[in-house]
Amino acid sequence: MADPDGVTKEQVLSALSQIQDPDLHQDIVALGFIPEDSIEIGDGQIAVKIVLTTPACPVRDEMKAQAEELLLALPGIERVDVEMDAAVRTTGAAQGPTAVPGVRNIIAVASNKGGVGKSTVAVNLALALRRFGASVGLLDADVTGPNVPTMLGVPVGSQADTGLQIIERYGIRAVSLGFVLKRGLPVVWRGPMIGSGVRQLLHDLPWSEGGDLDYLVLDLPPGTSDASMSAATEAPIAGTIVVTTPNAVSVEDATKAVTMFEKMNVPVFGLVENMSYFACPHCGERTNIFGTGGAEAMADELGIDFLGSIPLHSDVRAGADSGIPIVESDPESPVAQAFSAIAQRIAAKTSVQHFFAEEAPASA
Repeated sequence: MADPDGVTKEQVLSALSQIQDPDLHQDIVALGFIPEDSIEIGDGQIAVKIVLTTPACPVRDEMKAQAEELLLALPGIERVDVEMDAAVRTTGAAQGPTAVPGVRNIIAVASNKGGVGKSTVAVNLALALRRFGASVGLLDADVTGPNVPTMLGVPVGSQADTGLQIIERYGIRAVSLGFVLKRGLPVVWRGPMIGSGVRQLLHDLPWSEGGDLDYLVLDLPPGTSDASMSAATEAPIAGTIVVTTPNAVSVEDATKAVTMFEKMNVPVFGLVENMSYFACPHCGERTNIFGTGGAEAMADELGIDFLGSIPLHSDVRAGADSGIPIVESDPESPVAQAFSAIAQRIAAKTSVQHFFAEEAPASA
């Protein structure tokens, strides 16, 4: 057996440099995922920390297993302790829209058509990111039709007498005008007031209280008018997810939302197909109630990513009505796992965007 003290940090880094990040297409050493002071060697053991750019990294477990295998192959090493950590970096334009203090990344969830389950997707994606260990906020920017209070189990109008405040629910920080609106009271605002309202929700609330947020999920109203345009110009959005159902009319409307964000230079992470199919709980047979494959085909046509499908399931509706979203009530269910997989893809895309934003000045 070789002398374990003969293993150097350079050898450890050389071994770990064989691990490639599948999204960034570089090895984890070159990417700076191994802090200089995180390697300890002695008595036949190696301890190392790998710091990823998101706790929701979809290949986290594979990287850890690969690192253990590579380090155990070094001479004289009998035990390896690989600690996986994450430090989410700030994304968004360095110039242009004003950053929101305490928020590293804003992820917008949009649609151009109501009734496609956009708010359901936004709420469950926020909870999925939190379950991976990220610090997450949720901003209900649908100022004229806020649904987030009901979906989170917060009484409508509960802050009518105290004024609008950020609350914590299921481990995420959330805010909605529905917290201050009494039940049944409509918001009758013209376009400029809607834009001003979105700006105040972003910049006039203390999002940094309790520590910085890794992700702020922005639930936009349907359509391509004032609220969406204001959000795109008032804060640096890391990326947008456009939600649709498989049917042709919904998909056609979704393409307009994609086009709007692209014209405003806001990255579009891709399409999410909600209510993709219904699986019979008794026999498992799938029924394509709203058609099939429309979102994926349109994503290919538009040259953007298809982020995943969410099946139509009564538990999703029940969770939204009862105030306990499916990702919180049944995180191991197939539907919750579908949300989690999409959340991982979004987190990975956010990290990729940050990397290329950093690289741009050097290559210019």
